[in-house]
Amino acid sequence: MPFSLISHLRHVDIAVPDYDKQLSFYRDHWGLTVVGGEPGLTYFAAEGSPEQYAVRVRESSEKRLDLIAFGAPTRADVDALAAKLGTEGIQLVHEPQELHSPGGGYGFRLFDLEGRVIEVSADVATRKHRKIEPREDIPVRLSHVVVNSPQPEALLAWYEKHLGFRLSDTNTHPHVGAIFYFLRCSPQHHSMAIARGPHVALQHLSFELRGIDEYMYGSGRMIRNGWEKIWGPGRHRAGDNTFTYFLDPNGNTMEYTTELLTLDEDTWHPSIFDVTDWQTADQWGTSNPIDDFITNKMFNDPDKGLFVAPPV
Repeated sequence: MPFSLISHLRHVDIAVPDYDKQLSFYRDHWGLTVVGGEPGLTYFAAEGSPEQYAVRVRESSEKRLDLIAFGAPTRADVDALAAKLGTEGIQLVHEPQELHSPGGGYGFRLFDLEGRVIEVSADVATRKHRKIEPREDIPVRLSHVVVNSPQPEALLAWYEKHLGFRLSDTNTHPHVGAIFYFLRCSPQHHSMAIARGPHVALQHLSFELRGIDEYMYGSGRMIRNGWEKIWGPGRHRAGDNTFTYFLDPNGNTMEYTTELLTLDEDTWHPSIFDVTDWQTADQWGTSNPIDDFITNKMFNDPDKGLFVAPPV
């Protein structure tokens, strides 16, 4: 399967019961911009990104991950991928069609191995965006999404076989085995990762800031404003990116990051990193040590929307 059929991460859509607090979190604290919506549905963009939106928030009595949306270069790629998945027995939510979300476009939705909804689209209009200035501590773009899985090896194989993702690196524990698979669909080290967990859930969303200074200013601002910091600031070994993780009002984990590695796909070979080496989690050694508190927070609540398409 050509590597070009999926090109990048577009947006991640979530449903939450405490809708107003989630809107305030993204708008008033996290640094995203409201770009549209309707009652019970709001779209948030990152100021530095050409994508129409980075996150969609839907009001719902049940907390869930509504969908993960990826881009494809062309309509022909969308059609080719949908046809390929059809021959492989993958259940589509709907066939390729014109999309009615902001920016329009052409795409389809499918269920992954564990029942998450995945969207693949092309021809989405580019959003007018701007350069983020020095010391401006707001997200430039959505960086990556991480999901929890009780069967990470099977899910990794599914994304490699059906959607053409490539393994960049793996984190392991001597008593547990692989606990984190980092997957890419472009030269960016990872646009998605799979973490070993007790149930299917969203683990975290990560947002790229302009640079180290802006990342630190943003992390400090969130800490001073009283948002619960789970872990950080620090710098991971896999991907070489910085991290500070916070809990949002609905118990989802949100990350500020920067300087995620861009690799040469022709020469890259995946590494296996042992998490009992402290530098695997944090090369700087500045963060709080990872422990059960961090792990349990990132396990999140079991997803209530598996194999059920969101209403929008």
